[in-house]
Amino acid sequence: MNIVVLIITIAVAFLITVLTSPIFIPFLRRLKFGQSIREEGPQSHMKKTGTPTMGGMMIVVSVAATSLIMISKTGVGAVSYELWLLLFVMVGYGLLGFLDDFIKIAMKRNLGLTSKQKMAGQLIIALVFYIILRYHDFATYIHIPGTPVTFELGWGYALLIVFMLVGASNAVNLTDGLDGLLAGTAAIAFGAFGVLAWYGFPQVEVTIFSLAAVGSLLGFLVFNAHPAKVFMGDTGSLALGGSIAAVAILTKLEVILVIIGGVFVLETLSVIIQVISFKTTGKRIFKMSPLHHHYELLGWSEWRVVTTFWLMGLIFAALGVYIEVWIV
Repeated sequence: MNIVVLIITIAVAFLITVLTSPIFIPFLRRLKFGQSIREEGPQSHMKKTGTPTMGGMMIVVSVAATSLIMISKTGVGAVSYELWLLLFVMVGYGLLGFLDDFIKIAMKRNLGLTSKQKMAGQLIIALVFYIILRYHDFATYIHIPGTPVTFELGWGYALLIVFMLVGASNAVNLTDGLDGLLAGTAAIAFGAFGVLAWYGFPQVEVTIFSLAAVGSLLGFLVFNAHPAKVFMGDTGSLALGGSIAAVAILTKLEVILVIIGGVFVLETLSVIIQVISFKTTGKRIFKMSPLHHHYELLGWSEWRVVTTFWLMGLIFAALGVYIEVWIV
């Protein structure tokens, strides 16, 4: 698979998203699928109320269509179980997010699914993912980046997979709080994993899926960058989070996910630290969590926060690729 195929994959996904968005966004607006802004969030966000949401459906459709189209053109034969697994995770978590978004909008419940309902759905998808992997005798070891060290986890690998899929989907969901923030950081993360999946002994289908996600997210950014004309909603954020974790698992880069997904890790840690601090001392470490809201309340413009986090994402991605490729 040469670099031309990789560029075409990104371009196809980008065009599908860009060309369908002008049709899909007005459709969402006619259905009155508008974003409901949390009252406890930054007051500057209240003006975003009513902006069409659930745009993540465009991302999921674009990635799935591009992946299947490009695989059929590369001549690799029948679609492997790895690609079907990636699509299963993306569509599964996307449907879970869709239900969450739909309940918020149609039933006027601002929090959507209950935490128990959402967790149950995430766990079921993660367990099915693991069962299919084990059916195909997928290796259950993890590799420590930059070293020849590996650890065989056996059945403990099931716990790792569940933790990664559930944790990543929630972490990425927390990052979706500013115009273009998640679309940009997720595109960077998928790009890094696409490079690593292509490097060495290429995993063709994982590479194509990852780069299809990059193209789709860049296309979505055309309409999601500040001021956003559409939000991806939980439909997109849960789908992307689960998919990033699934790509890391299939490429045996489980540990590298923590580095490449550094922005998502920091966002999650900020929430955990804030909750622990407030419950134990009654004081808040940050002006507001997740972390991006802290910088907003410090007086940073939304665009400044987003571009700074994109830069952080690039640094984490470059570090992850460097450790995996060049450090022996």
